Amino acid sequence: MLKQLHIFGAEENICFSNRSFQQNQTNPRARHSNPSIIPMAQSASSPLPPLKSEAKPPNPVFDPHGLDSNLLKKIAYDALVWSSLRGLLVGDRASQESGTVPGVGLVHAPISLLPMPFQESHYKQACEVAPIFNELVDRVSLDSNFLQESLARTKKVDAFTSRLLDIHAKMLDMNKKEDIRLGLHRSDYMVDEHTNLLLQIELNTISSSFAGLSCLVSDLHRSLLHQFKQHLALDPERIPENASANQFAEALQKAWSEYNNPRAVVMIVVQPEERNMYDQHWLFTLLMEKYPLLATFSNFDMYNFDDIVDRSFVHLLSLYFLGVLIFLNLNAHIKDGEVVAVSYFRAGYAPTDYPSESEWSARLLIEQSCAIKCPSIAYHLAGTKKIQQELAKPNQLERFLDNKDDIAKVRKCFAGLWNLEDSSIVKDAIERPGLYVMKPQREGGGNNIYGDDVRVALQEMQKKGTEEDAAYILMQRIFPATSPAILMREGISHKEQVLSELGVYGTYLRNKEKVIMNNHSGYLMRTKVSSSNEGGVAAGFAVLDSIYLV
Repeated sequence: MLKQLHIFGAEENICFSNRSFQQNQTNPRARHSNPSIIPMAQSASSPLPPLKSEAKPPNPVFDPHGLDSNLLKKIAYDALVWSSLRGLLVGDRASQESGTVPGVGLVHAPISLLPMPFQESHYKQACEVAPIFNELVDRVSLDSNFLQESLARTKKVDAFTSRLLDIHAKMLDMNKKEDIRLGLHRSDYMVDEHTNLLLQIELNTISSSFAGLSCLVSDLHRSLLHQFKQHLALDPERIPENASANQFAEALQKAWSEYNNPRAVVMIVVQPEERNMYDQHWLFTLLMEKYPLLATFSNFDMYNFDDIVDRSFVHLLSLYFLGVLIFLNLNAHIKDGEVVAVSYFRAGYAPTDYPSESEWSARLLIEQSCAIKCPSIAYHLAGTKKIQQELAKPNQLERFLDNKDDIAKVRKCFAGLWNLEDSSIVKDAIERPGLYVMKPQREGGGNNIYGDDVRVALQEMQKKGTEEDAAYILMQRIFPATSPAILMREGISHKEQVLSELGVYGTYLRNKEKVIMNNHSGYLMRTKVSSSNEGGVAAGFAVLDSIYLV
C-alpha cells in the first residue's frame, strides 16, 4: 500500500542498447552491415523509409580515462563535497528510513564526474521540437475516439491499461471537460551512431522526474570545469544552462494561479518509501522561495492514494455538485479542509501503484474533481507506447498538427515503430531480434524485452494464438556510440565505457483556448555502462549527467 508521499520519479525508462560487443556475445552487426537501418515492411504500418545518414562531427579529443590518478581523486573529492552541500542527494539504500524520513540516510546522487560531449545541433533540435510535442500531446488528449480506438486491442489483454481506459470512459460519460490543462513532459532521445540521427525513445507525460536534480548536475559540472580549467582545458560555458526545476515550479505556480483560489493547495501524489524524495522537495523549495503569495496563502501537500481515499472521498460526494476536491485534517470539519488546485502525479504510472481498489478509487476521485491534473487521464494515455506507435504511422501527425514544418521536425525524430499485427515485421524480428526492442505499455525501467528474448517472446505468442501481442509494440533498436566516462556511486569512481540518453523537459499550460505556457524547460542527461540494457537511475543502472556541447 502507498503509505507516504515523498519524491518518487518514474524509474526512467532508458531504452539503452547493449553494445558490449567486446565480450563474446552475438553481434547483430556481424549479421547486418547497417544495424540501424531496418528494412521496412511493405505495409501501411511502416512509419519511415530507411533512415539516411547525416554528417558526423569530429570526435572530441578529451578522454577522462587519461586523467592523472591524483587529479582524479581531487576532482572526485570536490564533487562529493559540492553534492553534499548543494543537495544533490538521494536516500541511502542501506538505511531503512531513507525513503520516509527526510535528512536520514543520505548519499550523493549517482553522477558522472564530468559532462558528456554532445552535438550542439542535436541538442538544439531536441529543444526546438519540445514545444511541438507539448502541443501534440494536448491535441491528442482531446481526441477521445483516437485514444479509445488505438488502445482497444491493448485493453483486452492489458489489465492496467484497461483500468486507465475505464476511467477515461467514465469522464467521457460525465462529459467532463478539462479546461485548464497542465503538462510536465520529458521527451527522451538517443543519437544513432550509424546514421547520426537524433531518435526519440519515448515521450513521458506522467512523473517526468529528476527536474530537481538534473539542473544541479549541470551546476556541479560547470563548477568543476571552472575549478580545474587549467588541468581539463574545457570551457564551462559549453555546458548549457539548465533551469528544469525553476521551469517546473513556474508551471505549477501558474496552474495554481489559473485555478483562482488563493487558499487552495498544490498536492503531489507520490509512492511510499521514496529514496528520490529530494528531487521533488527541490520543486517545493523553489515554489515557496519564488512565489511568496502561494507560500503564504497555500501550502504544498504530499499524499499517497490511501490518504486521498481516507481524507476526501465522503466529502467529495457531499460536494459533488461543485466538483471540488477537498482534503480534511483528520476529524476536522469541512470548513477546515484544503481545496486542491493542482494534483501533480509522481505515482500512478505503474500497476504496483494500485495494489487494491482503494488506489483506483483515489485516481478516479481526483479525475472527477475540478482540480487541475498533471497529468489528466487523457494526457496519461497520450503518453503510452501504443499511442507513440500510432502517431508514427503515415498521415497521423497531420490529424493533430497543422504546420507542415512542425510535422517534418517531429517525424524526423521517429525511430521505426510497429504493432505486432504486422506479420512481416514480426518475422524479421524473430530472425534478427538484436535489431528490435519489444515494449509493453509501461513506464519505468525493467519492462522492455531485448536480444534473443524478443525471438522467444514472439514465438511463444504465436504458439498461444491469443491477442497477447496487443500489449506490446516493436521498436527499432538504436545503437548509440560508446564513450569513456567516470561514474560515481557511493563515493567510489569507476572508469567505464558508457552510453547516454538525452531527455528534454517541456512545460505546457492551457486555459481553454489560451496557451499560457509552452516551452522547452531544461534537460536530463543519463549515462550508463554500455553492457547493460536497463538504465533507471534510482534502480542502480544509470547515473545523472550533463552535456558538453561540441
